[in-house]
Amino acid sequence: MRKILTSILILFSGVLYAQSYYPYQGITFNKVHLNDNFWLPKIEINRTETISWSFHQSKITGRIKNFEQAAARSGKLCGVYVFDDSDVYKIIEGASYSLQIKYDKKLDDYVDSLIAVIGAAQEPDGYLFTTRTMGDTHEWIGSQRYEKEHELSHELYNMGHFYESATAHFLATGKRNMLDLAIKNANHLLTVFGPGKKSVAPGHQVIEIGLVKMYLATGDKRYLDLSQFFIECRGKRIYAKTAGDKEATVWETGEYWQDHKPAIEQTEAIGHAVRATYLYSGMADVAALTQNQAYLNAIIKIWENAAGKKTYITGGIGSSGGWEGFGPDYQLPNESAYCETCAGIGNVYWNHRMFMLTGESKYMDMVERTLYNGILGGIGLDGKTFYYANPMEYTTINGKLSGENKRSPWFKCSCCPSNICRFMPSIPGYIYAQKGAQVFVNLYIGSESSFSIDTKNSVSVKQTSNMPWEGNVKFEVGTNNKKGTTFSLNLRVPGWIDGRIFPTNLYEVREISEYGGIVKVNGIEVDVRRNNQGYFEINRLWKKGDIVELNLPMYTQKVYSNEKIETNKNLISIQRGPLMYCAEFADNDGKTSNIVFGTASNFTHNFEPNLLNGVITLSTTAKVFNFTEQEINTSTKTVKLIPYYARSNRGIGEMKLWFPTKITGVRIEN
Repeated sequence: MRKILTSILILFSGVLYAQSYYPYQGITFNKVHLNDNFWLPKIEINRTETISWSFHQSKITGRIKNFEQAAARSGKLCGVYVFDDSDVYKIIEGASYSLQIKYDKKLDDYVDSLIAVIGAAQEPDGYLFTTRTMGDTHEWIGSQRYEKEHELSHELYNMGHFYESATAHFLATGKRNMLDLAIKNANHLLTVFGPGKKSVAPGHQVIEIGLVKMYLATGDKRYLDLSQFFIECRGKRIYAKTAGDKEATVWETGEYWQDHKPAIEQTEAIGHAVRATYLYSGMADVAALTQNQAYLNAIIKIWENAAGKKTYITGGIGSSGGWEGFGPDYQLPNESAYCETCAGIGNVYWNHRMFMLTGESKYMDMVERTLYNGILGGIGLDGKTFYYANPMEYTTINGKLSGENKRSPWFKCSCCPSNICRFMPSIPGYIYAQKGAQVFVNLYIGSESSFSIDTKNSVSVKQTSNMPWEGNVKFEVGTNNKKGTTFSLNLRVPGWIDGRIFPTNLYEVREISEYGGIVKVNGIEVDVRRNNQGYFEINRLWKKGDIVELNLPMYTQKVYSNEKIETNKNLISIQRGPLMYCAEFADNDGKTSNIVFGTASNFTHNFEPNLLNGVITLSTTAKVFNFTEQEINTSTKTVKLIPYYARSNRGIGEMKLWFPTKITGVRIEN
């Protein structure tokens, strides 16, 4: 009986979580079977190493002890930050996804034991925030509940991640032990916040996303209404200074937490990048569920600003380390680039939702770019070392390396490792989407999924891919109807195959290659063109065993920046397929800051199975300059590039992603 009930719960939750409230429905991770040579091993390392390592770190750093102390109603915060509760929630979320992919009783039992501790830490009225409950008087939280929620208490931030974790656990296991705790907490929020009650714009967004997931899991519309209420609270607090004050800081104007204007009046990506992308994702969810056109209009304008003026070629966002966020338009420095791993994950959340609202492939282009370049480098190949920031360059200055070019096993603020835990196993959920009789393939990752076309017809699509190394992708179609099923198979046309290297004019390639004849159906070439949404659309009567072959040309391309990015003048970066490439000390005689590429440089590629778990490297002949106290000279040598995501797995040293095309100045090392 329990097994039947669990199956019903998973089915019910799966229906809710199919993003059916979006016009273009993303197919959730639990409905996609992965067989990919590139991503599957990385997700497996996350399951076997990263999650267990992160639970271990949470244990030895006191994050789990905080819950135990809260249960005892006594203690002092272990660690530094009041948002450490959220790390435990995110790791549980990742563990839940992994349990769905491959069941592990030991992990399942351990998660249940943690949920029991969380339940003991929860106060009788549903409030759940370990720092206050254990009796600590941290300066960020104030003397009363939610007193400083508009800035740094992170009470609602923790609860938002709690809801995401609880609903993921319910989706993956069918068990209600964590979901019931979340319902108790959400019902507590309903007694505190809302029209006629307390109003606040949460200082760190994510509660908006979490409440939507609670609504989807329970059907209780009050949670959706509360999510929208928190969004509507923005821009109502009076700050001492306005955004127009030249000497004002992002904190003094409310820009840091996107509270400087009402949400629907905002047109620029501003402030803390993670907070921002979580807000925009929450607005997208509410827009889809309530048909709120004003929300959609606002996040489209904000996206145009972010993607058109404030995004790195890796898909990374947030140039400023000072406030972990967006800087002024076109100010994208390389050595000091912050590009927090969490911000990359937030960028994927936001862009995926933008696709589901509009069906436009440019948003999935950004997902792909960020996935392979802006996020994947945040985790080491061992699954147990991490990057918080992801700069474009490390250079030796006066004998000292700029920046902290060393992966860490953990951080005092470990939002990024715990975010990696939950993000990696969710990757299958970004591959496919559906709108009625239209099936969309958004990422070329070896996998299989099924789709209900109508009440009588269902189809399956099995994808075989060796992306990002090769562009040959094969699809095998299956259908339950012996006579066949009519539907449209939409294959995303990556911008990098025809020079549309970026979805805005922020970056470009100047050598445009023509492509044609790259799609075959059952061995016969078909003439398809990119449609207005950015897809190869093949509409036909499909029969079981039909084969589609997609041959994406894998060019090595030189990428140029918009001339308004001052730091990239006379510089180029190198991309092959979806991957950005960098030069690293280990392959280039210990130095990369002296490399000069000519605009006519030609690159050869070579797969090296024993390097960095197997990568394609690029090589070219380049000028390098060398100097002594008396002179500067140049020489020619072979330069080797590796994928940017694979950097910093062989020790500490120089790294470079943008390369000069001519020597315009030399920084002399003493």
